[in-house]
Amino acid sequence: MLIITDKKGRGHELPDAPAPLADTHGHLSKRTPEDAAAALMRAHAAGARLHVIPVDPTDDAPNPDVFFAWLEETCARAGEMGEGTYFVAGVHPYGAAALDGDARARLACLLDHPRCRGIGEIGLDYGPWNELAPDVQEEAFRVQLRIAHERGLPVELHLRDPDGDVPAAHIDALRILQDEGVPSAGCDLHCFTSGPEVMAPFTDLGCYIAFGGAATFGRSDDIRAAAAACPAHLMLTETDCPYMAPVPLRGERCEPAMVAFTAACVADVRAEALGAPRADTYAALWENACRFFAL
Repeated sequence: MLIITDKKGRGHELPDAPAPLADTHGHLSKRTPEDAAAALMRAHAAGARLHVIPVDPTDDAPNPDVFFAWLEETCARAGEMGEGTYFVAGVHPYGAAALDGDARARLACLLDHPRCRGIGEIGLDYGPWNELAPDVQEEAFRVQLRIAHERGLPVELHLRDPDGDVPAAHIDALRILQDEGVPSAGCDLHCFTSGPEVMAPFTDLGCYIAFGGAATFGRSDDIRAAAAACPAHLMLTETDCPYMAPVPLRGERCEPAMVAFTAACVADVRAEALGAPRADTYAALWENACRFFAL
């Protein structure tokens, strides 16, 4: 049993998991090796056996050798609990303008590492914090999709729509995927926060849908509806730590162990909406993650 304490000193017991858990997207690389290893050990105690770290050669991994040293030390400190730790590498939409020849060389170096299991997070961000034009983002997105095709790697997509009712980033991403083709190794919509209508064209293409802590929020009925509607062989879980800690720890710094709350939410939603046994949902979430990352 693992209990996580919030800032007010209240303890929250993590749900028991009848199958191994997978955090398919969590940012640990800006923590110290000591802190990251401790987070991995807590995740292991919660039942997590897979954690995938996204890194960006224009941002948090501008020097691949420094990142590799951090990864080696983190996994060594975590011991056997670090054995299921991998990473994906890609230029986030915010860094799309920096995807020049040097950045592509650094990306290639990251992708050559034996613990690298894909390309990500890549995509389109039309949200309030983005400063780049859509065409600049689209070009970087297409370049990295082509690299995924060439290398036979899956991709993790970051898609953020503008405020309003039109899911413009998802609409454009769907067009681009149809133009370039979904990589044969797979495509995952990371941190999915929309409803079934936005999701359906992507699952029709065979894309995976990764649900994070936002699925547990009180007003996230649309996300939970998507979790119920998602084909069982295409659903994943993640934390996107340190962001969006799930209920009952919303507002805290998220960490990999908290994927237990998201997995429980997805299992509960599918049990209520579909009558799906909770154990079957847990098993599918684990099997899907292993298949997506070719483990």
